[in-house]
Parts: sequence; structure tokens; C-alpha cells
Amino acid sequence: MTTERKRPVRILIAKAGLDGHDRGAKVIARALRDAGMEVIYTGLHQTTEAIVRAAIQEDVDCIGLSILSGAHMTLFPDLLEKLKKEGADDIIIFGGGIIPKDDIEQLKKLGVREIFIPGTHTQDVITWINTNVPDHD
Repeated sequence: MTTERKRPVRILIAKAGLDGHDRGAKVIARALRDAGMEVIYTGLHQTTEAIVRAAIQEDVDCIGLSILSGAHMTLFPDLLEKLKKEGADDIIIFGGGIIPKDDIEQLKKLGVREIFIPGTHTQDVITWINTNVPDHD
């Protein structure tokens, strides 16, 4: 399967905007932590600016953005744009939430690497991260 990493994957799990439902984000954060990853959870009601700032300060490998509010076609592109503006567009973006299939394809074309919909097993997210996030010193 996967080889031993030089250091654990560092992930920022974020909730942006007015979305006040964070159970899924907390479940994912805990599963990733239990799988040996370093997880930073931003809490509710974050701006994309705050998420980018935290991601850079924490030197994360990827950001997992959880969106249940329907604002995914605004928040993901805004996050990607702000990361690029800060020279941090090497941070891998993935997400989860209630996102229509057609929108998932559009988001992937914009640069979101993966979207996990409700019902996705946490092991599938762990496997995806281990496969798609490069190892760093």
C-alpha cells in the first residue's frame, strides 16, 4: 500500500462562510488524526482569507474545505484565487459536502483535487490523501 512517510501529512480542515454544520468536518479531522496525520481544524465561520493565512502559517500540505451551505461555487474558487495570490497554490485543495455532480466536475477543472460527498467512508479519504499528497521533508 503506502510506504512510511518522512513526516506526517499536515492538513487544515476548514469551514467557510455561514455554514454552521461541522459534524462531518470533525469526523474527518478525527479520522485523519487517528491515521497519523497532523490536523488543524479552524472551527466555524471562517473567511477564505483566514483559511489561507492559517494554511500558510501552519505550513500545511493540503486544505480540506467542508461546505454544506450551497456556497461551494463561490468559496472554492475564492480560496484557490487567494492561495495563488499568496504564492501558496502548491497547497492541495480537497473538499466535502453536499455538492451536485455537475459542480464537482467544474470545481475539479478549477483546481480542486477531489470532492467527497456524504456517505464517503473515512478510509477512502485517508487512502486518497496518502496517494495524492506528496511526501515532504
